[in-house]
Amino acid sequence: MPPGTVMTVGPHVCTSATGFESEWLVTDGLGGYATGTVAGLRTRRYHGLLVTPDRRLALAALDPVLTLPGGVTVRLGVHEWASGAIEPTGHHLLEQFQLNEGVPRWRWRVGEFVLERELAMVHGRNAVAVVHRLVGAPAGSSVELTLTALCTWRDADTERDRTGPPLTVEPIGDTGGIEVEGAYRIAGPGFQPVGDWYLGAYAREEAARGLNPVEDLWAAGSFTATLAMGESLDVAAWSGGGSGGLDTAPPRAGAVIQEARRRARRLVRAAGAREAADKALVLAADQFIVTGDDGAPAVVAGYPWFGSYLRDTMTAYEGLFLHTGRHDEGRRLLRAHASLGERLRTEALGDADGPLWYVHAVERHVARTDDTDLAAELLPALEGVVAAYTKGTRDGVTVDPADGLLVIDADHSGLTWMNARFPRGPVTPRDGKPVELNALWANALGAVSALRERCGRNASVVQGRRDAVRAQFIKRFRAPDGWLFDVVDARPAPYPKGGGGVHDDAVLRPNQLLAFSLPFAPAADEPRLRETVLRAVGSTLLTPLGLRTLAPNEFGYHGSHRGGVGPRDTAYHQGTVWPWLLGPYVDARCAAGLPVDAALTAVEAHLGECGLGSVSEIAEGDAPHRATGAPFSARSVAAVLHARAVIRQNCRLQPAQNGKSGKVKLTHEAGPRKRRNALR
Repeated sequence: MPPGTVMTVGPHVCTSATGFESEWLVTDGLGGYATGTVAGLRTRRYHGLLVTPDRRLALAALDPVLTLPGGVTVRLGVHEWASGAIEPTGHHLLEQFQLNEGVPRWRWRVGEFVLERELAMVHGRNAVAVVHRLVGAPAGSSVELTLTALCTWRDADTERDRTGPPLTVEPIGDTGGIEVEGAYRIAGPGFQPVGDWYLGAYAREEAARGLNPVEDLWAAGSFTATLAMGESLDVAAWSGGGSGGLDTAPPRAGAVIQEARRRARRLVRAAGAREAADKALVLAADQFIVTGDDGAPAVVAGYPWFGSYLRDTMTAYEGLFLHTGRHDEGRRLLRAHASLGERLRTEALGDADGPLWYVHAVERHVARTDDTDLAAELLPALEGVVAAYTKGTRDGVTVDPADGLLVIDADHSGLTWMNARFPRGPVTPRDGKPVELNALWANALGAVSALRERCGRNASVVQGRRDAVRAQFIKRFRAPDGWLFDVVDARPAPYPKGGGGVHDDAVLRPNQLLAFSLPFAPAADEPRLRETVLRAVGSTLLTPLGLRTLAPNEFGYHGSHRGGVGPRDTAYHQGTVWPWLLGPYVDARCAAGLPVDAALTAVEAHLGECGLGSVSEIAEGDAPHRATGAPFSARSVAAVLHARAVIRQNCRLQPAQNGKSGKVKLTHEAGPRKRRNALR
């Protein structure tokens, strides 16, 4: 299934295990969503047709049943149960799934009868519209369609069972529907109450993650209509989130779906996307951009379980906003964080590098849009960030007066982007002076200097600091192995507080790419060092879907990301592949004038595999690099958007022909010599 604004799969995928693994997503622009699998099976606790912006699962499913002429009934839904049974098996009758301009569409065939389902959400309101239309039937015949609403009301990260009280369900007058728990409504024709538990619904992906996979669902009632050829049964479900309210029904379902498609076309045009992959990525980017509680734009880090975080937002900023033509929204987002410098002095943000990514985002926005007014407005905020790091943040990061580099203390060593934690502490402690933190520090000083010059202010003091940091960076981080230390002045693990000695950690990780990829990268003027690093990283860490977080020959490498929370967190940054690192990798290679080693070929194909039209959060370090983690990731999508734009501008991307995606010329590099295991 090639990426683009239309993606189609046939019956082989729909009826096989692949149909249980490929997922679709539609969002409401507020943080709410609907999501599920191509085959219709709920494999995650998060799958449902209405999830609210505060991440409560409401409408889990609408199970369709066709009654054919002669009274034969055909169940088109599909569920897996705790007993191991899959029943009913309506996915066996699916002949096609299509994602058309972001709108999912299913088609079931029962002999000469073909039933189509489409759904979309109202942008700016937590409301979903579902249309079932009879698109194939013998002349003069009709069928009866019944949709059973399976409901719950719970946190999306938990389960609900029958041991608690049944859901409170009340009719909503003449509109033909119900209100559930006083929290959301479902409306449609021919409603009849059911009121029964469906016991033991099983979510196989939760079982694979070592979590409780079983819940009970409440069959609140059913909607029924007799359909002739071309007629539809429309159902809407909505909470009070966004515009309108619980008492105000959303527009008719068909209009919601038509507007969703029109909006998708507007987004693609505004971004100037022409390649199929770019069109898919523009629509994927839109899913992460939401309106926050304060009315300003925000970024959801990933679906279905992540929220909004400073680091993810600012790392993804360039791809999500600048490469999609959403400059005005981006400007409002950046302005909403203007108090960041002050907050760093008074709050613990739980984030060692997010504020430095904010400085980067502002500089990139100004450089791309020539928005000097924004530069002047936000320059005090950026200088506040620099001042806060200089004096020391509440997250344990400060400037070492001996060399001007940033150091993070042992108590906060899990606050870099490699932030997986056990109850006893971080999985990957990186106290000392992490390489990417200091690359971002040098970049932030360079960015502030450049913005001061743009605003007509003296930049000599800041530039002098940046030059001093750059010199110390090269001196301290150049490792004997030919690449950069991942951390200098690192303490051994487990580290005794207040002592124990320090060492420089030469473990081969991708973090050092930021020393070459950022606009004011501290090692950008070291071509031989850059070539050595890129050779080592490209031959050892690069995989089809991104870069490993640890070289396979290093001590502590984990090539799989499976099992319960403990094993998965252990592997999270110890070999697991992260697609977002493709952005820095492509930046560094293109800055060096090197062709890109087909770095995006596989990830572009991946757009049609797991989270359809999107890019997964992570993948396994060992071949075949199975995608895992969140199937829809903001940083991953942003990195691929950015990398494609950089390649078009700076590297040798062949122009597209006949609507097909461009191809990157290939180079092949020799790997680095075998090296010893890391100290930790």
